[in-house]
Amino acid sequence: MTLTPDLRAALLKVSAATVTTVLIKQGVRRHFIEGARPLVGEGERVVGEAFTLRFIPVREDIATTASWADPRSTRGAIEEMPAGCVAVADAMGVTAAAIFGDILAMRMKVRNVAALVTDGMLRDLDGMRATGLPTWCAGVAAPPSVGGLTFVGWQEPIGCGGVAVYPGDVIIADRDGAVCIPQAMVAAVAAEATEQEQFEAWAFEQIKNGAPLPGTYPPNEQTRARYAAEKKKGR
Repeated sequence: MTLTPDLRAALLKVSAATVTTVLIKQGVRRHFIEGARPLVGEGERVVGEAFTLRFIPVREDIATTASWADPRSTRGAIEEMPAGCVAVADAMGVTAAAIFGDILAMRMKVRNVAALVTDGMLRDLDGMRATGLPTWCAGVAAPPSVGGLTFVGWQEPIGCGGVAVYPGDVIIADRDGAVCIPQAMVAAVAAEATEQEQFEAWAFEQIKNGAPLPGTYPPNEQTRARYAAEKKKGR
């Protein structure tokens, strides 16, 4: 298991913005899922392992309303989602069709899926909000998925909002958007992000009290030493 309860708890205390900085420091630059903006849940912070879904361009002979009853469908994928996961759907940034609506979202909510993240569109806005399923997406569109996309599978590597997402990667999402943490880096990112947020909270107070930015943020050696000393004293 990539995401232990302790790691989940640690990541829930840091922001997506902080995680992006840590990932850049560690050499991972493509991690922010472009186009995925808070829609439901007011951007509350969520953390969970990625359960991936993949769409491709529409094929009219395959993407039909009858295909919704096929075992290999979005409905089938939802029934495989484990509690606590974040459903991440590659919709190729298509804006002419919505990949999910309120009924499917409600099923995810009932199955205790933590959130839905996609670079595509959703429909049934009032119903989506009523489900309470935290959701990040590119926007809202009335047509169903088969109007512009073909669903082809789940739990395989995808590209969502310009980011390579593998099943088991960890997603952190809040008001600033959604970020993918490679599963092999989760523990290191959680530890560094925790320390960074502690320092930034201290630095914020220094700036608030009149300290200049140069030498404070980012810190020079003197600032680092003062921070370490005050942290040791529990201040």
